[in-house]
Amino acid sequence: MSVSISKEHTIMGSLLFFVVLIQASWALPMSTQADDRNIFILAGQSNMAGRGGVMNNTASGIATWDGVVPPQCSPNPSILRLNAQLEWEEAHEPLHQDIDSKKINGIGPGMAFANTILEKRPGFGVVGLVPCAIGGTNISEWERGKVLYHHMMKRVKASLIDGGSIRALLWYQGESDTVNLNDAQSYQRRIHKFFLDVRNDLQSPLLPIIQVALASGEGPYVDIVRQAQLDIDLLNLRTVDAMGLPLEPPGLHLTTQAQVNLGQMMAHSFLQFVPSSKPGQQVVHPTRNEAPTRPYNCAFYISVKIAWLMPIDQNVQRLNNLL
Repeated sequence: MSVSISKEHTIMGSLLFFVVLIQASWALPMSTQADDRNIFILAGQSNMAGRGGVMNNTASGIATWDGVVPPQCSPNPSILRLNAQLEWEEAHEPLHQDIDSKKINGIGPGMAFANTILEKRPGFGVVGLVPCAIGGTNISEWERGKVLYHHMMKRVKASLIDGGSIRALLWYQGESDTVNLNDAQSYQRRIHKFFLDVRNDLQSPLLPIIQVALASGEGPYVDIVRQAQLDIDLLNLRTVDAMGLPLEPPGLHLTTQAQVNLGQMMAHSFLQFVPSSKPGQQVVHPTRNEAPTRPYNCAFYISVKIAWLMPIDQNVQRLNNLL
């Protein structure tokens, strides 16, 4: 089915996008309840789980965390995390202690991310973090139908049972895919499918995704995986580049300060999806989720509004693509 571009259809195309804009606005009612949670999925491997401050004892070979928590990662009553028992509690470092439980966890980007969001948007509401990252995992282990994907989805759906909305997926993974050339060359196809599967299973086709481009890797093909991450083209996907951030010896995991910097970078990237709350500007609040398996997010409103501002011929072309 196609829509011909003619003078008779330009007004119709514009009106159609205007109607969609209005409907999207109705789907996002204002919410002022204090218990509404803005939920963020934290997934990937060790640098998302957090190894900041974790050092290996060269004599014993045993890894330990130094216990240092920078102020940017301090607990806050407005920052919660879903623990291994699928219960909400006040978040604290290490966020993944009972999730990536076979490894020693330290500082990751999650707490710095959440604290930065609340600092920049004081009226944002409660932040709910859902840690899901597991160290040393390959992208193939995160495919739909595999254990890690199932575990992540189980945790995400549990986080929605008593309300809240999924605001974004925070993703940092790929170091394990730098070991084998075939894995590195297949990375873009696999990660693209993973992102689409997550959006589809959460019934949120425009869910914001903040992914991190690698700062390091376990093998020689870091550049191939990084290029795959930087080249991926998806609506509402933003890539934060970790290259150049300081690493713990022997050069695989980000240091504590690097994790703080990364969390802040990811927060600033996410806030590009969120309208400012300056006086005179409308604030778009997330919708409280009535059905646990159907989270909504404000990105749809923003994306449609942007589409409405496009030239008429671009709007009609977008409609052709949808049909």
